Amino acid sequence: MTNTIQTAVVGVTGYAGAELARLLLHHPRLKGAPPAFAGRVDQKDLARGGVPLAEIHPQLAGGFSGQLTMQPFSWNLLADLGVDLLFLATPHEQSREWVPQALARGLRVIDLSGAWRLEEAANRAVYGFEDEGSQQAAEIQTQAVYGLPELHRAQIAGSRLVANPGCYATSVILALKPLVAAGLVDLDHGIVADSKSGVSGAGKSPTAKTHFMYAADNLSAYGVFTHRHTGELLEQIGVDSSEIVFTPHLLPIPRGILSTVYVQFKQAQTHAHVANVYREFFAGSPMVRLHEKGLPQIQYVVRTSYADIGFQLDSSGRRAVIVSCLDNLLKGAASQAVQNMNVMLGWREAEGLE
Repeated sequence: MTNTIQTAVVGVTGYAGAELARLLLHHPRLKGAPPAFAGRVDQKDLARGGVPLAEIHPQLAGGFSGQLTMQPFSWNLLADLGVDLLFLATPHEQSREWVPQALARGLRVIDLSGAWRLEEAANRAVYGFEDEGSQQAAEIQTQAVYGLPELHRAQIAGSRLVANPGCYATSVILALKPLVAAGLVDLDHGIVADSKSGVSGAGKSPTAKTHFMYAADNLSAYGVFTHRHTGELLEQIGVDSSEIVFTPHLLPIPRGILSTVYVQFKQAQTHAHVANVYREFFAGSPMVRLHEKGLPQIQYVVRTSYADIGFQLDSSGRRAVIVSCLDNLLKGAASQAVQNMNVMLGWREAEGLE
């Protein structure tokens, strides 16, 4: 059990970074030890010691939070501040460079990017990492634990590097893993995962397709057969690429994910039996809520740290539709990172998240 910890966040300027800062600032275990914030600071802000957090995210102003600043990043800064645990809410390429340096300095790392999520080189190829195939990258990858506590709680508890899952991947894996692990799903028949996410899932940097004039009053599919989260589904659910089709869509809402997953069972099932499979799999998983009557909706989970799962069977008991909902910035990113911190440090898993 770890009682005191100094955390640091690099990448606080983004949407997920803002949520991460909010959760850490209010975490009961971190009272009196607010996270340090570091990042890129313009020359004009150096004279005042960095950028005030309240200027980056005005919603975080008030109390001692109003006195915090984002300081210029350096390893010496983290050492001087006594940082033990580093959160990286940085682009994949930046995390790929910094994680080895952080581990070499004795830091524990929770990385919110996709830099270290994938074990198989074929799945990592979508990122085009420049260090792919190097000895250092291979050694770091062996240390990385996929940060979905509902699947890898024991490994996270003893890890130095947690690779936070993708938001889409979290929603689909939680919906499917219990049924596949129980041997209920007819994989030869194939699985369809139809996922829809709010615009914040694309990040804070504006693009033509996340511009209001494109996204509003619209619904569009993208990344068909090529989305970066597909490899996470294959590795974590334990299926082959020929056994699942995953299609993401852009919803004209700020945040939230709804995944509708279609499966066929090997044998007819009852609602009670399927519900029991989910209950047993998620026993001791406080951030998953099972809807045994009715189906979850995005409005039930937005701005919460929960993943909600519900399902319905057809009259034959051979086919099922599973609906999985979460907030892409929380259980799909920031609150999952805090959940991983809690597990890593031996704290109560839901602490600071309920």
